[in-house]
Amino acid sequence: MASSDPKTFKEWERPLIELEDGISKLIELVRRETDAGKKADYESKIAEYQAAAAHYVELKYGALTPWEKVLVARAEKRPYTLDYVNAILSGFVELEGDRRFGADHAIVGGPAILDGRPVMVIGHQKGRNIQERQFRNFAMAKPEGYRKAIRLMQMAERFRLPVISFVDTPAADPGVESESRGISEAIAAGMLAMFDLTVPTIAAIIGEGGSGGAIGIAASNRVLMQEHAIYSVIPPEGCAAILWRNPEMGPEAATALNLTAQSALGLGLIDEIVTEPKGGAHRDAVQAAGMLKQALLRRLAELDAMGPVEVREDRRARYRRIGVPEKAKAKAK
Repeated sequence: MASSDPKTFKEWERPLIELEDGISKLIELVRRETDAGKKADYESKIAEYQAAAAHYVELKYGALTPWEKVLVARAEKRPYTLDYVNAILSGFVELEGDRRFGADHAIVGGPAILDGRPVMVIGHQKGRNIQERQFRNFAMAKPEGYRKAIRLMQMAERFRLPVISFVDTPAADPGVESESRGISEAIAAGMLAMFDLTVPTIAAIIGEGGSGGAIGIAASNRVLMQEHAIYSVIPPEGCAAILWRNPEMGPEAATALNLTAQSALGLGLIDEIVTEPKGGAHRDAVQAAGMLKQALLRRLAELDAMGPVEVREDRRARYRRIGVPEKAKAKAK
């Protein structure tokens, strides 16, 4: 039986949108009003609406279900990789091509400056409209996208640049052409290339962290995850289609997958949950970028204390610990 859960975050944001529309109209009335008494009434109403909106955000976003987290992670206005690159870094120069087949626009990357320090940036990029989404292949990278990422990682190693990855993809491209060009091998090669780096690497899951498509650029020393992002082996709808032959049971699959940031932290898959602005990153992209930047700088400073070989061994040890039962970890100590 299909779930009655919302199909889009807009369904529960409708009351909030109505309040904010009311606030905008009242602000315009205040601007035009010349009568002091009426202006005071309007301002009082604005304060009332603002308090109601803040209360609604506090209640709703403080208790999202796993499926609702999925919807927020997919919010149309949620900041994407290039939004964060423009807000957090400077001097970004995008590099194209894998030097083997062609260009893949689902993954972007190139050198940039983070607080005066050169870094290498790699990330999935979604689109804002149907034309951009088709151009970016809905952030589902093909083999050449991961091979481009490998090229940039190797460049970062040569020039001793830390690698910062922004992860936001439902999965790698599943098409026949990608399979014929070796998508699984390209993802595995990307992971292997990251494990061999002796420069610090930090990955930030900013939206959807889907399957191998995500981990192909996320096998980092430190993995950060925004509060309302998701990280899973498969999209909930795909999981539901396999388990129950019903994609409409995505909400049930989302719960079973333990895909929230809180679950990922508890399982040791990530190292830190990065707090988002009240109501999610899509409601205040500037504040979200500031919060993410501080987390990146803090983790980069932590890794700077290590030598090159130590950085590589730290990364390898991190992934060897994942999935090991607590009793076995305690015994190893």
